[in-house]
Amino acid sequence: MTGFKKVSKHASTHRLALGTFLIALLILGFLAWSVPVWADGGQPDPRYVNPRDKLIKNFTVDHSKFDILKQDFKTAPEVTKACLSCHTEAGNQLMHRIHWTWEFQNPKTGQLLGKKHVLNNFCIAITSNWPRCTSCHAGYGWKDANFDFSKQENMDCLACHDTTGQYRKFPTAAGHPTYEPKEFPPGSGKIWEPPDLSYIAQHVGMTSRQTCGRCHFYGGGGDGVKHGDLDSSLFNPPREVDVHMSPDGLNFQCSTCHTNRAHDLAGSRYAPTAVDPYGQDMPVMQHQRATCESCHGTAPHKGSVMASKLNDHVDKVACQTCHIPEFARGGKPTKVWWDWSKAGKFTPDGKKIATEEYNTLKGEFRWEKNVVPEYAWFNGTIRYTLATDKIDPSKVVPINRIEGSYDDGRIYPFKVMRGKQPYDAGNNTLVIPHLFGNDDTAYWKNFDWGKAIEAGMKTAGLPYSGKYGFVETKMYWLIDHMVAPKEQALKCEDCHSRNGRLAKLTGFYMPGRDRLKIIDILGWLGVALTLVGVMLHGGLRVITSAKKGAKR
Repeated sequence: MTGFKKVSKHASTHRLALGTFLIALLILGFLAWSVPVWADGGQPDPRYVNPRDKLIKNFTVDHSKFDILKQDFKTAPEVTKACLSCHTEAGNQLMHRIHWTWEFQNPKTGQLLGKKHVLNNFCIAITSNWPRCTSCHAGYGWKDANFDFSKQENMDCLACHDTTGQYRKFPTAAGHPTYEPKEFPPGSGKIWEPPDLSYIAQHVGMTSRQTCGRCHFYGGGGDGVKHGDLDSSLFNPPREVDVHMSPDGLNFQCSTCHTNRAHDLAGSRYAPTAVDPYGQDMPVMQHQRATCESCHGTAPHKGSVMASKLNDHVDKVACQTCHIPEFARGGKPTKVWWDWSKAGKFTPDGKKIATEEYNTLKGEFRWEKNVVPEYAWFNGTIRYTLATDKIDPSKVVPINRIEGSYDDGRIYPFKVMRGKQPYDAGNNTLVIPHLFGNDDTAYWKNFDWGKAIEAGMKTAGLPYSGKYGFVETKMYWLIDHMVAPKEQALKCEDCHSRNGRLAKLTGFYMPGRDRLKIIDILGWLGVALTLVGVMLHGGLRVITSAKKGAKR
């Protein structure tokens, strides 16, 4: 046809491919422009903020409009009954969860664990000490072994769902708040006022760092005592302390990672997911979002050759190992040593001592800030030394044992808590002492270890020889929180050096740290041969140049 040039089949195919590519490029560009992008601050792109949102509450129910919550509640269980009248299935859900039962059957080891059964080297055990320990139980009235776990009205809704910040459980009331003004600690002059239960019930909402932290940040008897990576600094942390929880970072709540399904929270202190093979999004489907990989994937580093090399570490090195260079970084120290054998000392005039380093009731302490973790291979299996297990008192007794190796685990950071605690010197078992109570067998009343141990073991239904001593123990606590900004992550030389962080970790060869004689010999031989080659080459060049100069 006149005016048109015949196009070859090859050229036509080329143009079609080019056109398809350009169209795809335009579509991708449009999508990149149109999809909301979250910045480091965790805020949505301002182009997609609906101005009407300021007029809309971010929840679908206003509890202050329910008449049943406007009554004058005399006790907290009355509030629970009102909650359950609408939330009809919540009680049955919570009844089967660890926050209520304090019990966990480890499917891998078969051990029956949970706070109801395990020992630790802080306040040791809850048995016979219930009213004090259960001040952080998600319920009311667990003051002895006869607590009825089937009574749903004994569940505490407010502990997790209060949004006012006014609800507090009284420290020695078995999970109840106080219902009248009460002094605590005794003789301190500090008065705890009863909470306005009606007002709080009308202002319940989603869980938050504040509700979770009231118990979890104060585990072990005080702020930052137990975990090392959980303390009151995380209520409102700066980005340098935790990039996820900081209001200047992503402003995560605890439930952002510890997702909830029917009151069952993802993540486990007793059976954590050490190796997540599924990666991004898949664990959400399995209700296991409490892993780094569930959001960041199994190849989290992007954009460079170095990023690719860092991704090569993911199968053997946990994210936390590099991205939590220190714990207890928020200005609050964590307890690293607790010696119960030193308890029971008084001032010359017979008064109790209570300092940061020593307490008459509890013994001698050591605290640290900005602590470098200890590292171990970990495959997710933890075995506990229970009160029925035999121990060797001539050695440091592990309260729990971390399992894993190069073949089946990854390198993880831990806080290792150390101390001394009582044991049965006749049966060679750890013991459960009766510490708290107004009776004459409680150690904090009579300071008689013999009576306290006998009473505690009797309550637990366990044998006691009548002879006791003190044994050194250690306990591993996995470090998961206080993730630092990426600029503060560990550098290569922090580990790949002779005296680096992993100097004591065995079972594998690591460049920069380890030496193999044959590799050293081959390496130096290569260097020597290189030098010889350079010298020969240089010598030949000199000789050749001299011959050329002579011919001229």
